[in-house]
Amino acid sequence: MEYSNAKAYRSNTPHQLKMVNEYTGPPAQELETFLPKDAKNGTSKYQITPAKTDVETALVAFDPFKERKCEHPTTDGETLTHLLKASLGTGILAMPIAFSYAGLVGGILATILTAIVCTHCAYVLVKCAHTMYHRTKKTAMSFAEVAEVALENGPQWGRKLAPFIRSCITYGLFITYFGTCSVYTVIIATNFEQVIEHYTGTDINLRVMIALLLIPLILLSWIPNLKYLAPVSMVANVFMCAGLGITFYYLVTDMPPLTERPMYVSVLSWPSFFAIVIFAMEAIGVVMPLENQMKTPQNFIGLCGVLNQGMAGVTLIYILLGFLGYVRYGDAAQGSITLNLPVEEIPAQAVKILIALAVYCTFGLQFYVCLDIAWVGIKDKFQKRPTLVNYTMRTILVTASVLLAVAVPTIGPFIGLIGAFCFSILGLLIPILIEIVTYWDQGFGKFNWIIWKNVIVCFFGVVALVFGSKSSIEDILKLYF
Repeated sequence: MEYSNAKAYRSNTPHQLKMVNEYTGPPAQELETFLPKDAKNGTSKYQITPAKTDVETALVAFDPFKERKCEHPTTDGETLTHLLKASLGTGILAMPIAFSYAGLVGGILATILTAIVCTHCAYVLVKCAHTMYHRTKKTAMSFAEVAEVALENGPQWGRKLAPFIRSCITYGLFITYFGTCSVYTVIIATNFEQVIEHYTGTDINLRVMIALLLIPLILLSWIPNLKYLAPVSMVANVFMCAGLGITFYYLVTDMPPLTERPMYVSVLSWPSFFAIVIFAMEAIGVVMPLENQMKTPQNFIGLCGVLNQGMAGVTLIYILLGFLGYVRYGDAAQGSITLNLPVEEIPAQAVKILIALAVYCTFGLQFYVCLDIAWVGIKDKFQKRPTLVNYTMRTILVTASVLLAVAVPTIGPFIGLIGAFCFSILGLLIPILIEIVTYWDQGFGKFNWIIWKNVIVCFFGVVALVFGSKSSIEDILKLYF
């Protein structure tokens, strides 16, 4: 209101009041000094912005990707490098024997189908995580957190299961990847041992070779984050590609005609194929850690996203090695195709060294899953010197992994059994459970197609669980009986 003079101010008569926001009277009172002014034509107008209503506030969308604070974010290319390394593990060397359970054409089709299922489950996990980000106003979650939050915000019947599912995922991932680190230690030592024995002619104790890897593995584990681990994964990819390149050379040399190999075999043997390929290709444990560290996490999924790009390349390499390896060696293909190579030739020895170095570099990425789980569990208890505690924990975990390998160098079949159990449940069954509870209230699409799709994925999960466990138990029995 405007008051023409002090007298009008005191009389306060209606005809002297004008509805404007200009003040030309006495000095400003205490409250008025805090109001922003806009001087114009010798007068002062007080700018008062009305408060936003609840509806207007709700319209301001929460963007978890812009709100995410990551000290050392990774680019799309670095994330792709990590994903390739996680999926191109030593399991790829078993592809020729896997093709013997499906045939040449059957193996190609079954590999594509398996890749679609594994990629889809990883895609579902990340997609549901992004949905939960918006619902809970969080910017990052682990695999276990995604499952817990989805159940807590889902149907009534699933809410009591949330803590249990989170514990199962956490412990399952830790045990599986910790055991994988021990197996990788044995693989590295075995390859170097074979090469050294070939050139020196002396027998070397495998346990000694494993123990000698302790310091190099500790140094590798001290790489602080995925950002700085990306070059190591790149080197691992180079070593693996070089080793596979030499292997391909052996496979295409003196290759018999395709007509000598069956195009298809009995469908009854296909479950064994799926069991091998799922465990070779599955990398569900690294999906959320990679997504959590991305500079642009929305690019992880999508038709041409990082996930689809990486798995497309991995699938092509798996098909090539499996196809050519089975054509070259047929049913004589061994569990690792490198065992079919002539050990007395230098290129074959180079393959062993290159693959050993690739596995060594991959150790850091597999170890990161264990590190991430363990650090989340203890970091709140060590606020004073977090860096010292973090590196101490890294050293202890690597030492324990190496000591386990020294104690049981034949740990591979046992970890295979754990992996068969954990990867089939964690990699295939848990993601579809998360999808169902996440979209429980929204519906499952026309004709409930999401439910029917998940029934098929569940079938794959059960097949992987049963036949993967069966294969690992048979390996254990062969080893000790």
